[in-house]
Amino acid sequence: MTAPIETTPGQAEAQPEAILEGAGGGAIEGRSLGRIAWTRFKRDKVAVAGGVVVVLLILLAILAKPIESIFGLDPNEFHQNLIDPSTTVPKGGMGGMSLHHLLGVDPQYGRDLLARIIEGSWVSLLVATGSTLLSVVLGAVLGVIAGYYGGWVDSLISRAMDMFLAFPLLLFAISISASLQDGAFGLSGLPLRIGVLIFVIGFFSWPYMGRIVRGQTLSLREREFVEAARSLGARGPYILFRELMPNLVAPILVYSTLLIPTNILFEAALSFLGVGIAPPQASWGGMLNSAVDLFYADPEFMIVPGVAIFITVLAFNLLGDGLRDALDPRSK
Repeated sequence: MTAPIETTPGQAEAQPEAILEGAGGGAIEGRSLGRIAWTRFKRDKVAVAGGVVVVLLILLAILAKPIESIFGLDPNEFHQNLIDPSTTVPKGGMGGMSLHHLLGVDPQYGRDLLARIIEGSWVSLLVATGSTLLSVVLGAVLGVIAGYYGGWVDSLISRAMDMFLAFPLLLFAISISASLQDGAFGLSGLPLRIGVLIFVIGFFSWPYMGRIVRGQTLSLREREFVEAARSLGARGPYILFRELMPNLVAPILVYSTLLIPTNILFEAALSFLGVGIAPPQASWGGMLNSAVDLFYADPEFMIVPGVAIFITVLAFNLLGDGLRDALDPRSK
């Protein structure tokens, strides 16, 4: 038989919280879900590195014009003196890299590749971000409506999703972009091409987001907080946008970060095929298209935009994976 544990009067009257406070040396502090997610995210060093690269890329795209002005970079300035007239490739090897042209110059024209990479960054991120926002808004709104109301509303929206997913998106984007090159809706040139790319990519990508949001809504609509809102007399729109939508922020955010690199690749593919961003405006896909015939003569011309696309897509994917793990309550 074990002897009883002796306690002092102060310990006998102490509450469990007080004992824990004394054991830990400090007050116990509650943590919000956002703080817990941030703590999980910080532990993933790879995701943090991807997030840092994404932030730097966004700053580069936003400050592209000021950077070009401060450092005297002109993406469309010709440097014919740097091109060998007999081969039309940059002089000196390594794509013409030098202190004045850190990434070299392009063949035939001698335009600075660093300036064209910086100039192409805002185009790629603008198209990718705009199309992602469009697909997220359409997919989230229609997905939550389909999941909450069910019945014929769900059937109608679900069949619309299936119809949009059946479209050959690449061929459809090529045909629309090619047919609107001369001008439409009062726009022409670069603004028209960017607007068409955002619309085509975003409008036909929303079913992917819609399916994810619909599936999450089907499980959330039977939860206690939704039933409590109904019992208090809340109507459908209030429940949709004040009760369900805040609980869908996490999957929407995660999928958005994974959708942006997909749209970057799609824009690059369209520009590579000649129906996206047209020259002389710099774009990463257009640079790859120009480098195809000159790969053996100047491989560096293809490597530079290829590495830019690779780093951007990889950084967004790493960030998306880290956010998914941090925001998933089942992850450890």
